[in-house]
Amino acid sequence: MSEKPRPLLIVEDDPSLQKQICWAFDQYEPVAAADRESALAQLRRHAPAVVTMDLGLPPDPDSVTEGFKLLEEILELAPDTKVIVLTGQNDRANAVRAIGLGAYDFFAKPFEPELLALTIDRAYRLYDLQRETRRLQSMRQPDAFGGLITRDPGLLQICRTIEKVAGTGATVLLLGDSGTGKELLARALHDLSQRRNERFVAINCAAIPETLLESELFGYEKGAFTGAAKQTIGKIETANRGTLMLDEIGDLPLALQSKLLRFLQERVIDRVGGREEIPIDVRVVCATHQDLKALIKEGRFREDLYYRLAEIVVSIPPLRERPGDAALLAHAFVQRFAAEQHRGSMVLASDAIAAIEAQPWPGNVRELENCMKRAVIMTDGSKIRAADLGFPATETGDSAALNLRQVRDEAERRAVITALGRANENVVKAAEMLGVSRPTLYDLMRRFGLK
Repeated sequence: MSEKPRPLLIVEDDPSLQKQICWAFDQYEPVAAADRESALAQLRRHAPAVVTMDLGLPPDPDSVTEGFKLLEEILELAPDTKVIVLTGQNDRANAVRAIGLGAYDFFAKPFEPELLALTIDRAYRLYDLQRETRRLQSMRQPDAFGGLITRDPGLLQICRTIEKVAGTGATVLLLGDSGTGKELLARALHDLSQRRNERFVAINCAAIPETLLESELFGYEKGAFTGAAKQTIGKIETANRGTLMLDEIGDLPLALQSKLLRFLQERVIDRVGGREEIPIDVRVVCATHQDLKALIKEGRFREDLYYRLAEIVVSIPPLRERPGDAALLAHAFVQRFAAEQHRGSMVLASDAIAAIEAQPWPGNVRELENCMKRAVIMTDGSKIRAADLGFPATETGDSAALNLRQVRDEAERRAVITALGRANENVVKAAEMLGVSRPTLYDLMRRFGLK
């Protein structure tokens, strides 16, 4: 089947000239319009990539007012559309004006169909090229969660929450153990927000001495203290119009908690040693591995500050609570580090995978990442085994551990034992609990050797 001709909108109020243009370009699908209203209707209906139009249109064909109005409306409705303006022989000023408004090209009447056909063809090619360029650019744009690898339903739901919250100005509190990816999610919040083109500034409240933390956050004026040789802006001011991440917010000293609370309420800061209030527009994201409510009870964290920070609370599950993610991440890390270290193709042996799944990973993803990097560097061959990871081989590393029949039988056996126990050995009640018939339950009991 031949490809369907592409629509070409022809805006011309002279019926004979309109027919001539339609006939000359029948390799396209000519769509004719004689005035501004019908032209806009055809534009909405057919969405043509290219339009040829006369500037002199009804109700005043001797004036170019209606034509220029139509040109502006076409480019407003469909900015990518290529408009070729047809003008009179001595109408160069209006042609230049049309180009200035965004027209693709102009032709003087009477025109030579062969030359106009070349211009129309070039306009279609440019339109297609621009669309393809945008498509490729959109494919190259990194996913905001590009560094996150998971199949865990809970963590995937957290990603959906981040997507919903990102477009708002709500303050987000990220809770999770060390190494669970709190900063990665904070960056995703920033990258998905309207502030993505501004700065993302992160500061670890636990990594800076208490005596320096205030000046690091709020900045200081020259002469504010010994050694303050010049005015220095703080992290909050640096993040203005962007996103500020306060990591380990639970370690923020009480004195600074009061000052941070005032900033969150008033959205102004005072530099250390300064008297001028500086307005700040910033999205605040906080993170901690501590139980802030427990700290409130101990008097180490302000309750009013907590409720300012906890507009949206996101609890990130540790790696040990995400079945299957440890092995998934391990494979990804091995591939990445093998490429970085020019080790060629490296794989995890079955005993290594079993050992990885058996570990509690108290350091979460960060600990797993370091372990895989060390293994890639230190392993002699192309296959990483449990011993290369520094773990003992586990017997669950064979394929029997994944035998669906065995897994199902064991699960059914435990369910039958539990139901019989809860029903005090009453088979009828146990069958009702399990949702099976009494003969089926008897069959299961015989299969599992239960009396």
